[in-house]
Amino acid sequence: MNTTFPEKFLWGGALAANQVEGAWQEDGKGISTSDMLPEGIFGEPVKSRDGISSIKDVAIDFYHRYPEDISLFAEMGFTCLRVSIAWTRIFPMGDENEPNEAGLAWYDKLFDELRAHNIQPLVTLSHYEMPWGLVKNYGGWGNRKVITFFERYARTVFTRYQHKVKLWLTFNEINMSLHAPLTGVGLQKGCSKAEIYQAIHHQLVASGLAVKACHEIIPDAKIGNMLLGGLTYPLTCKPEDVFATLQDNRQWQFFGDVQCRGRYPGYMTRYFRENDIVLNVTAEDNTALSHTVDFISFSYYMTGCVTADSELVEKLKGNILDMVPNPHLESSEWGWQIDPIGLRTLLNVLWDRYQKPLFIVENGLGAQDKPDANGEINDDYRISYLNDHLVQVQEAIQDGVEVMGYTSWGPIDIISASKAEVTKRYGFIYVDLAQDGSGTLNRSRKKSFYWYQKVIATHGAALQR
Repeated sequence: MNTTFPEKFLWGGALAANQVEGAWQEDGKGISTSDMLPEGIFGEPVKSRDGISSIKDVAIDFYHRYPEDISLFAEMGFTCLRVSIAWTRIFPMGDENEPNEAGLAWYDKLFDELRAHNIQPLVTLSHYEMPWGLVKNYGGWGNRKVITFFERYARTVFTRYQHKVKLWLTFNEINMSLHAPLTGVGLQKGCSKAEIYQAIHHQLVASGLAVKACHEIIPDAKIGNMLLGGLTYPLTCKPEDVFATLQDNRQWQFFGDVQCRGRYPGYMTRYFRENDIVLNVTAEDNTALSHTVDFISFSYYMTGCVTADSELVEKLKGNILDMVPNPHLESSEWGWQIDPIGLRTLLNVLWDRYQKPLFIVENGLGAQDKPDANGEINDDYRISYLNDHLVQVQEAIQDGVEVMGYTSWGPIDIISASKAEVTKRYGFIYVDLAQDGSGTLNRSRKKSFYWYQKVIATHGAALQR
């Protein structure tokens, strides 16, 4: 069996603007939904930022330190870096007619730095944030007008960076709106299911319009969607559990079905009917949805189980998505179950379902890395996690799945999205930063840095099987 990855396979890491950049009010940047959640996605939103600070305000100061960080990524051998553009750097309130030049100019510098190191940017248009002005003044994605504002933003950055960026994503983990509506679609607490799905519909329409615009403005570019790969298994082989699992997986597959096939699937029509959800869908919406993505990207961290027994669900559920844990798997410090084979399964499921190229744009292990007496971090647990997952990616490629690349989540320590923690570290590069904001922000290489460097240099041949 061939133990190397395809020659054109892209290797790298993935970052999000609101988790690394800092500089939250520099160069005309507006306030985003992320800024109004200083304690993370699952914290409470604040009414005002006056007198309230967040570790995300400075984060790891990527805004000022990006040349040093990109140099380290290049040293590892990265051929791709996934980043996001902060919408509020380009349109601070979201509804302006003209963009903020200072924001556009900063991303020019970022992309130029990447090009100087032969690293291809993969750019997410909206990664867990949107202008707070659109939430406050329009009601977020619940308002159809936001489609127009997003399309204006997308066309602005496509036009500006058409010669620098050839790989794009529309919305990060678009299915997360079902679990965190404020972060996903800008809806406040207490919104109904019908309101959430109408907002999601507007976002799906906007995604289709962004695909159309990208194809028009940058004909040689590829644009994909981004799913939270929340694969679940039946807890038992009882037929009820098997069918409940089918339905559970459809909750996230629905987004891929619309973005890849250009229309709503029949099972969602039934779901809407049985839950008294009547979407406002225009003929123009249906045309927009017909513009389907070129490839599918997704995050993968864990799997879970599903049972039709509601009492058992309440008794067993845990972790960020309230999934029933798998009794056959071990868990990370944060309760996320570790399932490398699940990644191979998910790759095959998505390939069989859509027959479109796949890109793993998030995968990694969050842990409390602590320097030893010599100041070194021997993160063998991370090496083991990533090795085992990449071996399964290799297996999927041998299965015939077309995989474009792999960008590990947080190749440098970042601020976590869920709870704004720096203690949950993913990186190959350690950042000297404590939860109270103290620290030098100095960067240092972990043991995994050299391991990933070798894996990339050997096109995966260095992986331990």
